[in-house]
Amino acid sequence: MTSSPRRSGTKGVARADREQQILEVAGRVFGERGFAATSVADVAHEAGISKPLIYNYFGSKEGLFERCLREASDLLIGEIERTAALGVVGLARAVATLDGVFRVLDGRTWAWRVATDPTAPLADGPGELMGAYRRRLEELAREGVGELLALSGDDDALDLDAMTTVWGTVFGSLVTWWCDHPGMAPDEMSARCERLFGAVFGLAPDA
Repeated sequence: MTSSPRRSGTKGVARADREQQILEVAGRVFGERGFAATSVADVAHEAGISKPLIYNYFGSKEGLFERCLREASDLLIGEIERTAALGVVGLARAVATLDGVFRVLDGRTWAWRVATDPTAPLADGPGELMGAYRRRLEELAREGVGELLALSGDDDALDLDAMTTVWGTVFGSLVTWWCDHPGMAPDEMSARCERLFGAVFGLAPDA
């Protein structure tokens, strides 16, 4: 359940700061309830502001969600791109990617839930943004999986397609599972992933 209203709409706060405060509250509410079950009134109540202020800043519920989704997708894609640039390959890249995501989501798990909300609108701005986020996520997954298969000499295109789908499911399931277990530190979950990969593949991730 959501907590008591937070005073985001106080006088004397710069518009940009107030917008960010509202987005943080809105992100948590959308993350807890999903887009379909959330109203502008819900967000206004939690933020301690009026509905007209939200409409003035964001135009609509869809506009507010789109801004939250942009925050979430930028956060996640930015971190995955950062770990991709580290130069690690194979299972080590998989663990590094997950570890980075756990750390940027620590205290902001709403971002993952917003980015994966099954009730998100599929049209207009939110739909286009969700589509772009998923395409970029798949591109990065395909790149990492391609490196992993190349280590074993596998250059089959269908193998790459299949394994990219598998990795996407594994990645999403592990992050969702962690989000569903509040209180588990990122480094604890990263160590868990290393153990699981070791059990499944029969070797340490850095091998």
